[in-house]
Amino acid sequence: MSRIHVKGAALHYDDRGPGDGLPVVLVHGHPFNRTLWAPQAEALTAAGHRVITPDLRGYGDSDVTPGTTPLSDFADDIAALLDHLGIDEAVIGGVSMGGQITMEFQRRYPGRVHALVLADTSPAAETDEGRAFRNRLADRLLAEGMDGYADEVIDRMLAPYNVTGKPDVAAHVLGMMRSTDPRGAAAALRGRAERPDYRPVLAAVSVPTLIVVGADDPYTPVADAEGMHRLIPHATLTVVEQAGHLPNVEQPQRFNAAVLRFLDTQVRPDSD
Repeated sequence: MSRIHVKGAALHYDDRGPGDGLPVVLVHGHPFNRTLWAPQAEALTAAGHRVITPDLRGYGDSDVTPGTTPLSDFADDIAALLDHLGIDEAVIGGVSMGGQITMEFQRRYPGRVHALVLADTSPAAETDEGRAFRNRLADRLLAEGMDGYADEVIDRMLAPYNVTGKPDVAAHVLGMMRSTDPRGAAAALRGRAERPDYRPVLAAVSVPTLIVVGADDPYTPVADAEGMHRLIPHATLTVVEQAGHLPNVEQPQRFNAAVLRFLDTQVRPDSD
């Protein structure tokens, strides 16, 4: 694990694989940390790629910035990390909120995106109802902590049959949620509530793009992924069976196969 200081916060990250490998930045969702990507880091580095997995500010081992953390701050942090590592452009991928951060990165730094991986995410701006919900949830987490919330959403983060059928995965996901600092989670919720509409951003994407979704995702269902696919006609859409909102840990072999196939067939380190 390494760290850098960006805008008053120490941000921790892992940088694995060969230094001359294709750089792939994987952005975790809420309320998780970089260990969410452990199965992908192992598989991609074994294939010769360089995998960079940061803890977003407010999550994992990174410092908390209380208040409100907009998605633009997370995107700027990733750009600063790439600067620190001397990487001009990379494959940028994310799941859930991490996918929205990836879209924000595409909006702010399109010249630094070599390819996109968008997993179980949505490009739409927050609704008035959703904005109110996220702000109420932020207040609740600050008042009560993460445990009750984690217990309530575990069978939506993972498909219910995977909560019971894959107890080690459920324990890992619960552990990440429970250990997240409520101040960081609340700040991200407030920032995410103000997110813009990323559909125009996706419509203008010209780099190779992989869209992945769990077949039984209740938060961002297959229909959402199909909508993104229509916005980016050249994109590849993969539906991961027997998975919910986090197919990268629920069905890591299937998820990894989709990403590796995408990198091998559509992404080249020296492509324009």
